[in-house]
Amino acid sequence: MKSCGVIVEYNPFHNGHLYHIQQARKKTNADVIIAIMSGNFLQRGEPAIVDKWTRTQMALFNGADLVIELPVSFSVQPADFFAKGGIALLHSLGCQNFCFGAETGKTADYYELTDKLKHKKSEIEERFNELKNDGSSYAFQMDQIMKKLLPETQLNLSSPNTILGLAYAKENANYSNPMALVPIKRIEAEYHDKDIVENQKRASATAIRVELTNSLDQKNSLEILKEVMPESSQNLLSVAEWVTWENYWPFLKYQLINQSIKELQLIYEMKEGIEYRLKEKVKEAENFKDFISLVKNKRYTWVRLQRLCVYILLNMKKSEINPQLDSPKAIHLLGFNKIGQTYLNGVKKIVDLPILNHINKKNASLWELDIKAGDIYNLGYTNNMRQQDYRRQPIIIT
Repeated sequence: MKSCGVIVEYNPFHNGHLYHIQQARKKTNADVIIAIMSGNFLQRGEPAIVDKWTRTQMALFNGADLVIELPVSFSVQPADFFAKGGIALLHSLGCQNFCFGAETGKTADYYELTDKLKHKKSEIEERFNELKNDGSSYAFQMDQIMKKLLPETQLNLSSPNTILGLAYAKENANYSNPMALVPIKRIEAEYHDKDIVENQKRASATAIRVELTNSLDQKNSLEILKEVMPESSQNLLSVAEWVTWENYWPFLKYQLINQSIKELQLIYEMKEGIEYRLKEKVKEAENFKDFISLVKNKRYTWVRLQRLCVYILLNMKKSEINPQLDSPKAIHLLGFNKIGQTYLNGVKKIVDLPILNHINKKNASLWELDIKAGDIYNLGYTNNMRQQDYRRQPIIIT
């Protein structure tokens, strides 16, 4: 079977995601679409608005054939590690093609720039060291460096999706039999757009979350989103409870007040004395948004702080995470349809990682951190949520 992989979050699944899957299948002539999807905590350091099982259903109802979970040790990371985890899982599953969304560039541009970056690695690192304290974002710094070192490149590296696309290309190039890369140009809505435009069929996930979380009327929000989301996504959202960082603010506040400076220094990515600032500002803040605004400075961007807050919330230690970043330890199945099941049956012999149909006592050691992440994610819900991992079978769409 001809396969095409995508690395996604679907937070939540909207018409732009539907277009991406449709184009991925069309451009690669794929029989099966494999979605590597972040679990309950996401790349920008946020809890997913609805849990991974609801988002798996959204994906399977709208064109994905097989949904695999990206472990939290990779999902809440900057582009390079995020890409490393997702690309590794796709290679383990024998995937042949890989599609990703991008604002700029053709396939050849990503191959060319990946090759050039290998030869200019030390020079790029030197430039980053010069710029690292100027307060600008990673994407902006990368774009400025590339314009100086490689002025002929067609890629706009100030765009987060292009940065991520380049990270995918670099990681994919490390394999002896790399997947064919197929960038798919975003249309209508931009990555950071916060508004839903009337009569437009696509909106960014950011704009959709803003509408969902700022409105006091759930029914009215879903009505507004009717034009920009598949009906199945709307139906699933209508019966789900939505969460944001504010649901976890009391738990984060507890961790920061309860843990000593020495304990906080053990947390993954806790650097440069930021722990002192976190402990100081947590007592002043009224909510999570207020807290990040108080802590944010030139060195620590909003996204970097959000990621750090996830590490604190989950009590993710440096000693715990660093060994896991070599490669994912297992393939956790979140869901599939008949096509996905047929593909899985065909590649089982070549898959070099354990496949987890469900989490139990025998295999829990392979999924320990994600089990903890799921238990803590459930604390944000007022309703009694089911276990996120133990005794959960993959969702099967017939």
